[in-house]
Amino acid sequence: MKKTFFAVLIALLAAGCSPAASTESADGVKRVTIQIDGAAVPYYAPLYAAKEQGFFSKAGLDVSFTYAAGSDIVKNVAAGNVDFGFPNGDSVITAYGKGVKTRVVHTTYQQGIGALLSTGQANINSPADLKGKNVAVTDLGSPNYIQLQAMLKQSGLSLEDVKVTTIGTGAIVDALKNGQVDAIVFSRLRYYALKSAGVDVRQILSDEFLPSFGNVVVTSPEKVKDDPATVKAFVTALDQGLDFVTKDPAGAVSMAVDKYAPTFNGQQEAVTTIVKDVFVKTLWHSPEGFGHADENRWQQAIEAQVGYKLIDASFKAGELVVKPDALG
Repeated sequence: MKKTFFAVLIALLAAGCSPAASTESADGVKRVTIQIDGAAVPYYAPLYAAKEQGFFSKAGLDVSFTYAAGSDIVKNVAAGNVDFGFPNGDSVITAYGKGVKTRVVHTTYQQGIGALLSTGQANINSPADLKGKNVAVTDLGSPNYIQLQAMLKQSGLSLEDVKVTTIGTGAIVDALKNGQVDAIVFSRLRYYALKSAGVDVRQILSDEFLPSFGNVVVTSPEKVKDDPATVKAFVTALDQGLDFVTKDPAGAVSMAVDKYAPTFNGQQEAVTTIVKDVFVKTLWHSPEGFGHADENRWQQAIEAQVGYKLIDASFKAGELVVKPDALG
């Protein structure tokens, strides 16, 4: 028994978690943790603003941020090791289909952030122009690889019509710049960095061919059932953070860089342009308000994963996505 306990403890610590999730202090403030995909970047400004502007504290929450890979985040949330997660929506669907159950309580990014990026020299104006081209993805199990297949399929092509190269995250953009490949399927945010570097870059958004989602807030089914007030408090404060960044992108980016992402110092102006042109206009936008879950789009994303054999069987989007009124 003792040996088992220490094995579990070591596994939790290795994942960057503590054995206990939320705790409530004597003054009634609830301490919660959200594990965020990747590393601290200024594009997570709404979360940082919710903390720095006091929206979380006014909601009775003391929120801590940690970071991990998307697949690890989903596992940690499902196990109750952390209260909330902020992974890519695609990884949430894949995990759910494989029995790792979480609930989406806030569809923060209404669209996926994948895109086909190419240089003008490659003369790729539509996916049909990919025939015979060398296209890079980071991994054959990545969402971007599925997005490439969807683009090809809707253009009457298949993987046999292109040469697919795998290149790591740190080198894939340089491979495009240096002409090693004709195109890459990667983050649409890199379009702006390439453009500002003087590259003649073109982009085709993956979301036009395969509905998907970027980062979303997830929690465990148990937390939705047993502590809906905390979940509602968290997403309400996040909505206030999103509203703050929408109204003052430059100020929010400056705050995020100063306090959380200092490696972006000197890039504030470029990041602010991306926040205004991509996040405010498209990714965060929904006619029904911040965080709204379009169940039809979620269902399409689920069916796509079945079709491309990422998961074995379909399930109802309503099992995964929590409606706001379910939180009281």
